[in-house]
Amino acid sequence: MSRVYTCTMNLAIDLFIETEHMLASKVNRTLSDDVQANGKGVNVSFIMKQLGISTTAIGFAGGFTGRFIADTLVSKDIGAQFVEIEGLTRINVFTKVNADHKEFKLVNRGPLVSEAAQEKLLGQIRNFAEGDYLVVSGSLPRGVQPEILTEISKIGQEKGLQLIFDVSHPTVLESLPYRPYLLKPNEEELADWFGKESLSPTEIVECAKELVNKGAQNILVSLGGAGAVAVNSALEVFECNAPQGEVVNTACAGDTLLATFLTGLIRQEAITAVLPRSVAAGSSTAFRSGLTDFSDVDLLQKQIKCHQI
Repeated sequence: MSRVYTCTMNLAIDLFIETEHMLASKVNRTLSDDVQANGKGVNVSFIMKQLGISTTAIGFAGGFTGRFIADTLVSKDIGAQFVEIEGLTRINVFTKVNADHKEFKLVNRGPLVSEAAQEKLLGQIRNFAEGDYLVVSGSLPRGVQPEILTEISKIGQEKGLQLIFDVSHPTVLESLPYRPYLLKPNEEELADWFGKESLSPTEIVECAKELVNKGAQNILVSLGGAGAVAVNSALEVFECNAPQGEVVNTACAGDTLLATFLTGLIRQEAITAVLPRSVAAGSSTAFRSGLTDFSDVDLLQKQIKCHQI
């Protein structure tokens, strides 16, 4: 049976703070705080676990903060096989200031990853079995060059892996000759890959088709409040709208969309069923402070219509 691995090279702990005021040179007392294990691939693991798919998370983890993320995954019965590195896995801070109706986002660089640690990660991937799924998500940490994405693509083709990329860096386009299983850009990333400032709905479809023609087996374009577009290897195009709701936090919505969509593909379900459920799940995450628990997904899905173009 094929296994599913999620790779997050730049893990993070996210600290969410709510305060009434944020005054310089003053002690600002918080109203609430929440600490969450994070990272795009980690979120994919959390969502797929809820959907009944077991995964193992890999990547680079350092110090007590890295151990916190590993322990959180294990506590939810998710495998964690991180390469240990020197330094500390980063902590990002998101502060909501009620009086000003503002949110401040402080995202740290994270530790420097050695070449030896990178080789260990690539060695892990080389040991995966044919047919296994590998989701590579998120930004690259310090010391890791974009070319590692191409190296992972080569290994994926040699080993017969089903490789999924949710990475904004344009180097991901160099994976196309190695026939990645799925790419998930958002609208802005897709435009950037094609050297444009923005894309019309027609251009989004044409760009997604071009990625398939160049080697990708599936494309999932997240459009935020406008829904999503999916293109498969047969160049069939599907699109759906997004449900209405109050957006609280969009940071993990794309991870939820991807995890739900990939789960449907693994189970060989029809895209006309998978795509609206995935958009509903991503929206459910956007409408709350953390990842969805799927309690409102069926209700949200009733607002979504999916059709083939």
